[in-house]
Amino acid sequence: MNSAIHIVDDDPDFREALAWLFDSRGHQAQTWPGGDVFLAAARSLAPNWGHAVVLLDIRMEPRSGLSTFEELKALACPWPVLFLTGHGDVGMAVAAVKNGAWDFLEKPFQNNVLVNRVEEALAAASAASDEGQQAQLVRQALATLSSREREVLDELIHGRYNKNIADRLGITPRTVEFHRANIFKKMDVTSAVELAHKLGRYSS
Repeated sequence: MNSAIHIVDDDPDFREALAWLFDSRGHQAQTWPGGDVFLAAARSLAPNWGHAVVLLDIRMEPRSGLSTFEELKALACPWPVLFLTGHGDVGMAVAAVKNGAWDFLEKPFQNNVLVNRVEEALAAASAASDEGQQAQLVRQALATLSSREREVLDELIHGRYNKNIADRLGITPRTVEFHRANIFKKMDVTSAVELAHKLGRYSS
């Protein structure tokens, strides 16, 4: 289940037509006949989701698209979900978007419009995945700091100079310089400004 596009629809002809469309555009797609079998496969991946997009028919039996979407959210699955809907289901689809779905398209839709929206969602999923990986790296780097290095780091990101830090912590400026160099190396930064920016972006 490493494909980038998951097509979940109980209409076999429609599923295969969409799979062929994405294959013709250079994308790998996998089809699923219903929400339950798709969710079972998705659960097996948690928490190593990778990045993917889900095309989800809003009306399916026995598990509806909305129910499938809610279960994906409960699993903390980060994949963007794009609902495929008939005219009478637009209201439900709008509510789903407000509840966190990526978008919806009303059948019948233009192939180019669908492919463009899916490619936008894939790009967003990839960016979110990269952000998550960066945040994990920052957390891992912070965990390698000694208690004294954490104290120096806290002073650095408040914009204090080495001598002020030394006075506040009761150590010599040379010791501060030593800890500062270790912190920069472990956190993969070259300045206190870069350090503060990285922590502000990834460690919240």
